Order: sequence, then structure tokens, then C-alpha cells
Amino acid sequence: MLLDTDWKLKWFDEGEFRDLEIAHPDYIDHFWISTQVPGDVHSTLIAKNLIDDPFIGHNDIKCQWIEEKVWWYRTVFKWDKGVGDSERCELTFDGLDTFATIFLNGIEIGNTENMFISHTFDVTRELLDGKNVIAVKFDPLSKHIAEKKPNPSFYSSYSKERIWVRKAQMHFGWDWGPRLVAVGIWQPVRLERMKIAKLDDVFARTAEISETTAKVDINVKVEAFKGEDDLEVVIRLSDGEDVLEERKSVVSEQVKLTLEVENPTLWWTHDLGTPHLYKLEVELWMGNEILDVYARDFGIRTIEVMQKDALGNNRFTFVLNGVETFSKGANWIPVHSFFGASPDARYRHLISLSRESNLNMLRVWGGGIYEKDVFYEECDRQGLLVWQDFMFACALYPDFNKNFMRNVKEEIEAVVKRLRNYSCMAIWCGNNEIDWCYEFKYVDGSIEQTPFYGEKIFHELMPKVLKELDPTRLYWPSSPFGGNDHNDDSVGDRHNWQVWHGNVYPRQFGERTITDYSASGVSFKHFKNDKGLFISEFGMHASASRYTLERHIPEGQFYWGSDEMEYRNKDFHRPKGILLMDGYTGIPTDIEQYMMFSMLTQAEGLKYGIEHYRRNKPVTSGAIYWQLNDCWPGTSWAVIDYDLIPKAAYFYSKKFFANVLLTLDHDPGQDLKIWAVNDLLVPYEDVIELVVYDFDGNIIYTHDFIVNVGANAANQIGKLKEQEVLNGRQANDVVVVLRSKQSKAGDNYYHLIEQKHVHLLPVKLEVEVDEKQGEVKIRSDRFARCVRLELAQDMVTFSDNYCDLLPGATLTVKIGHLENAPINWDSLRISTLNDVMQ
Repeated sequence: MLLDTDWKLKWFDEGEFRDLEIAHPDYIDHFWISTQVPGDVHSTLIAKNLIDDPFIGHNDIKCQWIEEKVWWYRTVFKWDKGVGDSERCELTFDGLDTFATIFLNGIEIGNTENMFISHTFDVTRELLDGKNVIAVKFDPLSKHIAEKKPNPSFYSSYSKERIWVRKAQMHFGWDWGPRLVAVGIWQPVRLERMKIAKLDDVFARTAEISETTAKVDINVKVEAFKGEDDLEVVIRLSDGEDVLEERKSVVSEQVKLTLEVENPTLWWTHDLGTPHLYKLEVELWMGNEILDVYARDFGIRTIEVMQKDALGNNRFTFVLNGVETFSKGANWIPVHSFFGASPDARYRHLISLSRESNLNMLRVWGGGIYEKDVFYEECDRQGLLVWQDFMFACALYPDFNKNFMRNVKEEIEAVVKRLRNYSCMAIWCGNNEIDWCYEFKYVDGSIEQTPFYGEKIFHELMPKVLKELDPTRLYWPSSPFGGNDHNDDSVGDRHNWQVWHGNVYPRQFGERTITDYSASGVSFKHFKNDKGLFISEFGMHASASRYTLERHIPEGQFYWGSDEMEYRNKDFHRPKGILLMDGYTGIPTDIEQYMMFSMLTQAEGLKYGIEHYRRNKPVTSGAIYWQLNDCWPGTSWAVIDYDLIPKAAYFYSKKFFANVLLTLDHDPGQDLKIWAVNDLLVPYEDVIELVVYDFDGNIIYTHDFIVNVGANAANQIGKLKEQEVLNGRQANDVVVVLRSKQSKAGDNYYHLIEQKHVHLLPVKLEVEVDEKQGEVKIRSDRFARCVRLELAQDMVTFSDNYCDLLPGATLTVKIGHLENAPINWDSLRISTLNDVMQ
């Protein structure tokens, strides 16, 4: 029974009323406000117009009083008790944020201090026949952490109090989002009646795959609360009409067995095959009666991380079903600052967008949440692997505190059990950047001499728990990790923040960090020096869409350099975006140039880096850019903004992460090296041409290359002198195109000089709109750089956008909506970089 209706909410000052008064069944709550469960306090107050939308202007500051109050939830429901001696009733809260005390019919039944895990209470005795009342009290965080004052030098980015609280660390503010400390019942609440026994835990894993069979090990734990005589477990693995079934008696509350699947259909990431899912069912029986059922989708697959190749060279390569892969991914942050009220559809849309941009991996970053089930279910269904951080980020944590460690241990065990059966789950990672930051901040003097608080969590507790509960996946203590400096490019994974943050590399343990905040110091050209094995963070800012900005910036403030535009950027050392644009597009002078320049710089910067990483295959075998999505309408590293409107980099991703990539390795004044990258599991044979055009569409130079690249490989297929391809022209007057003559790969456009030096010409666009077909066709009289389509509407989809267009060619763009809403065709706006550069 889901308890998701008729909840009410009210706030009080600390000590205003005694708990038992408010929790009493007869307490009058007529003047309380109705609220959504699952949800949160902020979302309710916004919906009731009791606070201004914290995403508009500076309203986030105005609502910080919320975190200082005591918040109460209440609901009334009917229950037919009818409980026999062999029955149990359990009340489960899947997510309480965070310090909660729960009352049932005026009786305190428990309290919680961890938002990440579910909490279950045996309420068999407390339930009444007929009317029942649940009351949940949420304390302000300050009540529980005021006395916990760490050493002033205790390292913790953005907030020191967060280290004591097992809740989303980003709620306290981050460099891409505001401080909005959410509170409330953020996951479902359910009341269940059980008889005799229940399925306590199910662990299913692919133990072995051969050419003709797969072995699936299944361990079942049963909790019998009235004896376990005559209990049996039925395990069923089905694929349409093909059903494999085993029945086994429960012994010592456990069942272990292995299913052998003949000619299995394997689960693959979507780029390598089909993410095929079987149906796994586990039933608990006593005689002819079913007591409990567990059902889920299950993919047969193996996953490992290869850290040495056959020659003994260091690698960090995900191997899926025996196949070495190149991980093409993005970092995932919570979908909203108030994710309790975020609908499942938002998750499905984001994961669909991820797949359509050719991602095959998402990294769930360690300062947010262990995501809702819908996230992992969609990754299973759509064929994306998941790098899963535990929720610890950019701080030291009090592993000297026994209660904190007990809480963390309970969290880790619960999370591993909840997530380990998902086929998408590829790796467990202990934290985000803590091992790396501790070492260099200690050397820099940012923190005083102090033990590595948290080391017991990441290097003792987590590996111990995972060895017991999930030995099938690699446990990686931190990201980045490995080498002589945990951000080494020769071992493990690394975060490339030379680009954007200006970190200077190489660096070794014990050396002070150096930063270079200059246009050259933060330039994306530094990607080319990175020989890392697996790059799990890198990126740069870009503006949100026009629609998103106009919707959330107060009237009169939508201009370049306004206070409100500046407020959208939560990063420190904010001129970094200007420095990046200065090096590529030039510094913008108005809002139109800023939106276009920042998006183009981000897109071209990611293209420059990712194409380099892919050319370096197999030494480099993963590029996970920072970041996919936004939790609020800001200027950030995201490639999809808060309103689910993709930026230019998103559409570039479709091309630079395609399975077959034609790519040019070139810097101004240097030779042009032509490469073909093939992630397919079959050879790639083709004829490609390099064509140089002037901006009127005249061919200046052309050269053909015969391509024969092996399966899962990257080869340089040719080299040309820059002066040869320019053929007497200047680099600022031409565009270079790599094109497959057999249409086996997408076209790739390049300028041979920084964008700010390119002499783009004015263009006239011919636009044909077919509203019935949801299609726009665009032609140009001259080379049009970065053709942009905009609509004043959220969740709009474009089949392509921010495209380069040659004269004589037609750009056809399909336009739709993630939720099939009508398109606001009257707001269609088409522009180019040529326009804003004039």
C-alpha cells in the first residue's frame, strides 16, 4: 500500500510545541498546507506561492530560512488490521531528508539520520483497525551538528557543516548550483502486510559466459519471523516464451543456486549491440501459498576493468563481455535541486538524450545522490554503463566518530544491495577527488598537518563491504586515483582541470600545485598534451539557452555583464570563461555574442579534447566530460541546460562520439594529420576526402584517402602540409571538411586558425518550414558557421543544431518535443555565428 496521498505540512520554531502534541492522532491540522509525497518542503512552498521561485533572480537567498525551521508532515489513512499471529506489518520510508522522527498514532517508532537509504519499521502492534495517523518531524540540521566543530583547517569545499550530514552534499552549494538545503519525504512511503516470512535480499550475477551457455548465480536471503519449515524459493529467468525455472528449499534462511542459460542473448551497451534484458522472478512459497515476490529485469553480461594489457602496459579499460571498450560518457549530477519532486519523465528524457548523443557511460558524481531506481532502470533498458561514486566529495570526513561510521557502514551496505543487480552498474568508486585534494592541499598549506580523515571509509570499510556484498565489480577508492600524484596520467583515471581551472601538469607527490589563470593557461589546447588512460572529468562553461535565461532572470537584467547574469555563475575565479573565449572566439561585447561564443567555445573545446583522446586509443580508453545536466538555470559546464534544452556541445557530441569518427589533428601552422577512429567490432573500410572550401563554396583543394582500419582501432591515414591544402589562400578564409565518400561516417568541419581570426562573410538564409512534418530546411548563399535554431519553449528536440552549412547544401532539421507538446512555431528563430560576428 503506497501512502502517497493526503499529506499535510507545517513549519514551527524549535521548541514551539512538544512533539507528542503535534504527533497525537487528535491534533487539529486543518490549517496545514497539503503537500506532495514524494516531494520536499521547497517544492510545496513554491507550488503554494508561499515563497518566490528560488531559481529566479536572487530568490534562493531569500528562502534559506527554511533550513532553520522544524518541519512536520502528517497523514491519515485507513487500515484493516486483521493481523494473525503469523503476520507482520512494516512501514517503509524509502527516503527521509534527513534528521527525522517518525510517529504512528502518537507513538514514536523511530528516527533517521541518513537521506540515502530506506528505513523500515515493524508497526504490527502500533497499527489500529480503521483510522491511523503518521506524523514525521524534521529537525533543522543545526540541531544535530552545532556541537560538532572540526578543526578550522578541516578541508571541506563550499561548506564545513556538510561533512557531518549524510545528505546530498550539493545542497550546501557547489560551483554550479546555489545553497538550497532541501528537507522532506523525498522518496515513496509504503505499508506492507507480510505472512510467515519475506524475501530479505536477492543477489543475481553473471558468473560465466561461454560460446553456448551462461551461468547466473543467484543468492536469496529469507527472513522468517514465524519459523522456516516448508519454505521454498522458486527462481525463474524468462525471455519471452523461453523460461528457465528452479525450485529449492530454504535452509538456514538462504537459497543459493546457479542457472545455466543455453545460447544466451547478452546485454550490451547500445553502441555495441542490444541491451537485452531477461525477466528475473523470485517467489517465496509455503505449501501452495506465495508469501513474497521479487521481480526485475536482468541482463546477462560480464564487466571488468583491465588495468594491464598483454604487454604489461598500464591501462584503465572497461571490458564488456570480453570486448575492450572506449567509454564515451558524461558526469551526471542530480536532475534538480529539489529532486524529491522531480518526475520520472525527467530522468527518462535525460537518459534518452544521453543515448542519442552517443554516450555509453554516465558517472553518478559523488556530491549528489544515489539515484532513483528509474535512473538505473533506464540505463539498463537503453544500454548505458554507470560509474557509481559513493556520496562523498571534496572534503575530509569524520571517520574518528563511531556514530558517523556506523551510519556510513549502514549506508554502504544498503546502497550496494540496492544497486548491484542492475546490469548497467560497472564500477564502484569511493569518492570524488578526496584522495587527490587531500595530498595537494596538505602540500600547499591549505590544510594544516592532520590525518587523512575519511581514509578508513575509502580504504578500509568500503573495500571490506564490497568484497562481501559485490565482488563482481572493481572498487576504485577515489576519482582521480593512481600514480605519483593521484591525478597522474600514467595510472588509473584522471581529471583534466588544466583546461578551465588552469592547473599546471605534470606534478608529483610533494610538489606544490601551480595554476595559470591566463587565456593560454586555461586553453582547451592543453587537452592535446594529456596522455591519460581514462579521463573521468574535464570540461568548460557555456551559457544556458536564451529561453532558460530569459525565464529566470528578472526584467531589465538580461544583458551581458548584468548582476543577474553574473549570479548565474557559481564558479570561483569567474573570468575563466572569458579567458577561454578570449583564446578562441574573442571576448563578447553583448548578450548575443556571449550566448553564441560561450556555447561554441565549449563545443569546440570538447571536440578538440575528445577527438584527441579517441585518437590516442587504446592508451586512452575513456573520456567522461563534465557535465551532462544542470540542477538549476545557471551558467555551468552542462551540455543540457535546466529546461532540458541542449547546448551546442550536445549536438557536437553526436558527432565526436560516433562509432566511426574522421578526425583532423592540427594546430595553426602545423601539418594536417588525418585519422580514422573505429569503435565498431568489425573493420572499417572506406574512401574519404579532405576538401578545402572558400566561403563562397568554391573548392580550393581536395585529396582522397583509402581507409582500412581494423575493428576497435584508431589509425592515422594520412598527413598533408598546411600550405599545400591552403593552395595559396589564407587560413582565415577557408573551411576544411573531412567526408566519407561512401557515407559511412559523418562529415567533420575544421578551421585551421582560431575562430576569432576567421573572416566570416555575411550570409542570407533561405528557410522552409513544414509545421505538419515538424521539419525545417535551411540553405545559405555562403558558408554559414554554427547555424542555430531556437524556440521559446522547454524540452524541444532538434535532430541537429549549431551546424556548419556550405552553399548549395541543405540542412534538414526535425523538431519535436520530449513530451509531444505542440511546437511554438511562431517563436522559431534561426541565426548564425556570421550574424553575431558582424
